[in-house]
Amino acid sequence: MILGPVEEELAKARAAYRNRGRWGEGDVLGTLNLIDDAIRAHAASLVRRGRSFSLARESGEPGTRSGDRDLLPSRASTRWDGPGQVHADEQAWHDRPRAAVTGAGASATGIDRMRGAFTGRGVLLDVGRVVGDARGELPDGFAITEEHLRDTIEAQGATSSVRRGDIVLVRTGQLGRVRRLGAWGGYAGGDAPGLSFTTLGWLHRTEIAAVAADTWGLEVRPYEFAEPATDPLHRIAIPAMGLPLGGMWDLDALAEDCAADGVHEFLLVAAPLPATGAVGAPVSPIAVK
Repeated sequence: MILGPVEEELAKARAAYRNRGRWGEGDVLGTLNLIDDAIRAHAASLVRRGRSFSLARESGEPGTRSGDRDLLPSRASTRWDGPGQVHADEQAWHDRPRAAVTGAGASATGIDRMRGAFTGRGVLLDVGRVVGDARGELPDGFAITEEHLRDTIEAQGATSSVRRGDIVLVRTGQLGRVRRLGAWGGYAGGDAPGLSFTTLGWLHRTEIAAVAADTWGLEVRPYEFAEPATDPLHRIAIPAMGLPLGGMWDLDALAEDCAADGVHEFLLVAAPLPATGAVGAPVSPIAVK
C-alpha cells in the first residue's frame, strides 16, 4: 500500500484522531486515563493459574542502540515512549513545543508522571501466528492493517476482544526470527513488520490505553509513503492521541502459552523506570495469567 503525500496524510490523521483537551489541558497521562480502578480490578481477576511471564528482553543482547533524546538509553531495551516524545512536527502532547523538552527533560510530560498508570488488562494479538508463516513470523516490511488485527481477534477467540482501556501487545515474530538466525544487523531501526499507518483509526476508535510490539519501532518499515517519511505513525499516536508506544517487547513465551490454553488476556504490570523528565524509559513488564 502506497499512501499519499506525507504531510497531507499527517494533517488528515491529526485532525481526525486528536485527543487534545479530552482530559484537561494540563493532562500528563494521555490515553492511560482510560484505565480506571474498575479496569484494574477486572485485570487482577484474570489471574487464574498464577503463572507469570517476563516480557523484557536482555539489554545486553545484540541488535540495540542507545541515544536519542531519552534521558536513559531506552532505545537499547524494552521500552515505553511517552507523551513527552517530540517528533518532526516539533510538538509533543497537547502541542507543547520542542523547547519544553530541554537537557533537563520533559518536566510537564516526563515518563515518571505515568509510572503508576501502566497496570491493567493486557491482550496479546499474535498476528505472526495467525497471518504469518509456519513459524508464526511476518516478513520484514509487512504492514499490519486493521483487517489483520480483526482477523487475529476472530481467530484467537473471545479472550482477545479489545476493550476500552486495554494495553494491546502485537506479536510479529521478528524478535524470535532475528534471535534464531543471529541476524541482528537491521533490528534496531531497519526494515520490520509492524503496524500500518492506516491502523491509527483503529487505535483511536478502540480507545486502548497503550500498544507495544516485539519490533524495535512498532510501525512497519519501510514506511508506506512514496516519499521519505519519519516515524509517521508515531507523529500522530504520541503527540496527537497521547498514546504510549512500546518497542522491543519479548512476547514469544507468552504467545506459546496463550496458544496452548486459548487465553489471550492477562494482568499486565508494565511501569517504566521513573526517570524524572524522561520522554521514554526502559520497562520490565510482567504478564500474569
